[in-house]
Amino acid sequence: MPQPYVVHFDPVAFHLGPIQVHWYGLMYLLGFFFVAVLGEYRRRRGRLPVSRDALGDLLFYGMLGVIVGGRVWYMLFYYEGGIGWIWHDPLVLFKVWDGGMSFHGGLLGVLAAGWWWSRRQKLHFFDTIDFVAPLVPIGLGLGRLGNFINGELWGKPGDVPWAMVFPNAPDRLPRHPSQLYEMLLEGVVMFVVLWLVSLKPRPRYLVSGLFALLYGCFRFAVEFVRVPDPQLGYLFGTQWVTMGQMQSLPLIAIGLALIAMSRRAPTLPLAAPG
Repeated sequence: MPQPYVVHFDPVAFHLGPIQVHWYGLMYLLGFFFVAVLGEYRRRRGRLPVSRDALGDLLFYGMLGVIVGGRVWYMLFYYEGGIGWIWHDPLVLFKVWDGGMSFHGGLLGVLAAGWWWSRRQKLHFFDTIDFVAPLVPIGLGLGRLGNFINGELWGKPGDVPWAMVFPNAPDRLPRHPSQLYEMLLEGVVMFVVLWLVSLKPRPRYLVSGLFALLYGCFRFAVEFVRVPDPQLGYLFGTQWVTMGQMQSLPLIAIGLALIAMSRRAPTLPLAAPG
């Protein structure tokens, strides 16, 4: 029987003098780069009636929303020391090496940035979000690849042929590579589905609704084979309900509601290319 693959990558991609450039940070940069390239591709095909500079503003504000929202949400819901840091050590918010980021917070940050930008551009908020939604899975997939390279957020022990050993885990048992499951589902599958659906104009709310529904379902499902955050464990005295699942349920409900609303919503006409 072949031995399981041992996930043991150097988290540092390369050095720039005394500066260490980590793979996880590179994944964020690659994600923003591809979002910018594909966003401009969609803009030039009339999917949002704005200039290149205006789109650049949207992407910049969205990037800030991801970073600020993701970090604040993590500190509020996942930080090991609870929310006491707000009063006793508020600067820990900026110690990004102590803890991590949260997708749900990053999503709220992007939505806040999109709402503010849409008001300035006098566009319907959901026309903006429908434009952005097909681009987000690229960053999601690359982020999960970064988790895999870091050997973090591993899955539960399993006997599937592709189970892997994560040296940072508390044992040497083969485990589900849940990061790769999420990269495939939240990254590859969601991108393909949303991109294909959005190849032609669709009713308002539809693409956003599909994004919320797919992410919520995929994240809820993968949590069954992913080890919960150790500082939280399982919720409500169960052995299966996780914080990730609880925060994904509203996305499923919102996704279904938006898809239902799209049945009577207008379709944004194509703008003049340029």
